[in-house]
Amino acid sequence: MRLVGLTGGIASGKSTVSNLFISEGVPVVDADVVARDVVKKGTGGSKKVVKAFGNDILLENGEIDRARLGHIVFTDPAKRQLLNRLLAPYISSGIFWEVFKLWIKGSKVIILDIPLLFETKMDQQTSPVIVVWVDPETQIKRLMARDGIPEEQAKNKINAQMALDQKKTKANIVIDNSGTIEETRLQFQKVLNQISRPLTWKEYALSRDGIFLLLTSAVVGVLAVRKNLP
Repeated sequence: MRLVGLTGGIASGKSTVSNLFISEGVPVVDADVVARDVVKKGTGGSKKVVKAFGNDILLENGEIDRARLGHIVFTDPAKRQLLNRLLAPYISSGIFWEVFKLWIKGSKVIILDIPLLFETKMDQQTSPVIVVWVDPETQIKRLMARDGIPEEQAKNKINAQMALDQKKTKANIVIDNSGTIEETRLQFQKVLNQISRPLTWKEYALSRDGIFLLLTSAVVGVLAVRKNLP
């Protein structure tokens, strides 16, 4: 099984690339979706976050106000680190189960769409690692237009994350999303061909079919030995 890491930065276009994989039938495990699930009302993640940040972050229906919580952690690095520490075990577990379900279905290539791929060391579990990159000026302009915020606020949000240029140096594959969607699609097709190459023996051994083949071979071997015993 091939686990492909996909990451980027805010307003870099990572979601665009993720959706391109989905449109080609490549399964994607989205860490943002998992993160939303682990803080739903009544979950262990929700209880820990409320205990740490107080009831002021709750909506009237008892759900966490994600916009309010996001504002708090974006303006305070210490609180952002605290939130990441609280939710990391729940998110990691959620990602594992999503991957396991796809493994049971026989998926051989799975994209792990994780914004904090490097920060959480998940890049060590994925290969190759794809970074969706844009130049700083384009990133700021797109974020301002997307969120309707002033330039200074956009810069603060961007600076709260690992710099895209730093992520770029850690990548196996870089998709430059600074241009048009057509240019991004052309790069994506090359990447799709690259990650769709035949599995290595090690990757195949970790797939559902590979495990089944190993187990079958072991059973056949045991039966053959028993048959030849006096």
